[in-house]
Parts: sequence; C-alpha cells; structure tokens
Amino acid sequence: MMRKLLAAGVGVALWCSAAAAAETGPDPLRGVLPNIDVVMSHQDVLSLTDAQRTAIVTHALAAQSRFPAAQHKLEAAVGKLVDALRPGRVDQSRALAQLDGVLARERDVKRLQMTLMIEVKNQLTPEQQAKAFQLAAAGSK
Repeated sequence: MMRKLLAAGVGVALWCSAAAAAETGPDPLRGVLPNIDVVMSHQDVLSLTDAQRTAIVTHALAAQSRFPAAQHKLEAAVGKLVDALRPGRVDQSRALAQLDGVLARERDVKRLQMTLMIEVKNQLTPEQQAKAFQLAAAGSK
C-alpha cells in the first residue's frame, strides 16, 4: 500500500514538474544564442569565413569528445539515485546526497552545451547572428 502511495506521489510530482516546465513558455535562449545546427547547415547563407568555420568545427568536436563521459557520469549518478530510492524505507540523507550528485552531473552537461553555444556566438559577427536567428525562426514555423 505504501509503495503504491509513494509511486502515485512521485508520479504526481513528476507530472506537476512537467506541467510547470511546459508553462514556462518558449526557450529563453532563443534569439540570444544561435543554434549550431542552423549555423552549420546555412554556412553559405551566413557567409562564414574559413576561419569561422574551422573554429566552430573545432569547438564542436571538442565538445563532442567530452560529452560521452559527462553523459556516462550522469547516467551513473541517476542509477545511484534510483538505488537509494528503491528500498521500502528510504534513507532520506543518502537519497538527497545522490540527488545532489545527479544535479551536479546535469550541471556539467549543461555547462558543456552552454560553452559550445557561446563559442559559436563569439565566432559570428552581429550581422551573422541576426541572420542565424532569422533562419532559426523561419525553420521553427
């Protein structure tokens, strides 16, 4: 009975957090940081120089080389959290410590993503940035 209540409570909490995330609206970074996929797929339209192209590819490859390890650490941390939540009676201190580990690994992944987006933006001129935002907006319609 207690497990069913716990499962229902977790389900409701997850549903509420998903609903809250959906209510936050559009991505606040849209129009602030260019999408690397848009930049790379519209290199000619953006008139990227060879130096810009090389720098962006170099940054992307560096991020890609670090991402699998960060993702693996995140998955391991989630596994530890699940293990901490599995017993009939949960050691709250242990579970919350494991949650802190998950949040730290999520931060690492998000930091890698943000670093790449900033590096891409810094390679583009203001005019190229504006054009990339226009292309992204046109593609999302």
